[in-house]
Amino acid sequence: MKDSAQKNRSLGLLAGLAIVIVLGGAAVTWFQRSGVEEIPDPPSDISEPANGGNVAQTTLPEIYLLQDTGTDFELSAMPITVDETDNVLSSNDPELMLTEAFRQLLAMSDSSPALTAIPPETQLNDLEVTDSGVRVDLSAEFTRGGGSASMIGRLDQVVYTATSLDPEAEVWLSVEGEPLELLGGEGLEVPQPVSRDDL
Repeated sequence: MKDSAQKNRSLGLLAGLAIVIVLGGAAVTWFQRSGVEEIPDPPSDISEPANGGNVAQTTLPEIYLLQDTGTDFELSAMPITVDETDNVLSSNDPELMLTEAFRQLLAMSDSSPALTAIPPETQLNDLEVTDSGVRVDLSAEFTRGGGSASMIGRLDQVVYTATSLDPEAEVWLSVEGEPLELLGGEGLEVPQPVSRDDL
């Protein structure tokens, strides 16, 4: 009688196990047919970027113009415009991109004087991006005309444009190759280097 009970229990366990296996197989089959796709393995032929693993820079610099609020002037950022065939887009060279930004900023001096405090005829003599910051050399026209509000506005425009790719960068500002220490007749002191925090 004991052997018969143990046999029945063993057969019951085997039958239960068989049912679990059949149901599990059915569930897997249903799951696969229900449209759920497996996550594919990543391709094995992905290579590292040619620039040593750095992600290509896609951010373009901005130029900073002045906006009249009625009681004051505020800086207003405007992205530079580039043609899709322009080498500025493909170069990822910060010097080339910032040089183009200054070209467009200084062109605003001639076409939209209400948007800028930078005197017309101001030219960019040189721009260099170094480990210590951005070095900007402007023509003598940059220091001419205007009162203290104009001097502060034009300094803000130059520093913010120069740091539009890296807001933490410092700017070394010079005029005709000489470090700019005082700006305008009222003598606005310009620290060297100057950063956004200084303005």
